[in-house]
Amino acid sequence: MTRIVPAALLALALAGCASWNVWPFSRPSSAALARGDRLAAESDYPAAVAAYDEFLAKHGADAEAPRVRVSRDILTAILANRDELARLRQELARLREALAKRDGDLATVRQEAERLRTDLERLKQIDLRLERRGKRP
Repeated sequence: MTRIVPAALLALALAGCASWNVWPFSRPSSAALARGDRLAAESDYPAAVAAYDEFLAKHGADAEAPRVRVSRDILTAILANRDELARLRQELARLREALAKRDGDLATVRQEAERLRTDLERLKQIDLRLERRGKRP
């Protein structure tokens, strides 16, 4: 009998400890949440957002739901910012190409202006020579 009482107490204590939520994967929602967190840590943000959405759809009332919503919103903002950054980089490349074309056009116009200045100076010289000879009408 002396052995049965401690064994019963030990069994009751272990059964009580087993019902605690100490281990993070003891709740069914924890595995889905851990998957989303792992994907976010691996920088697979689109998959992490999908995992968080799945978690919230199934376990929206879970104690971790507010944190999951914030994490999902942050990852969504990161993805949106990445898309915007890619768009702005493309726009910058397009504008640089347009600037290079305009620089080429400006160089061409400057050459043409210099040619016209030279022609004007030459015509002035001809006009002066004709005026000196008295042959100007």
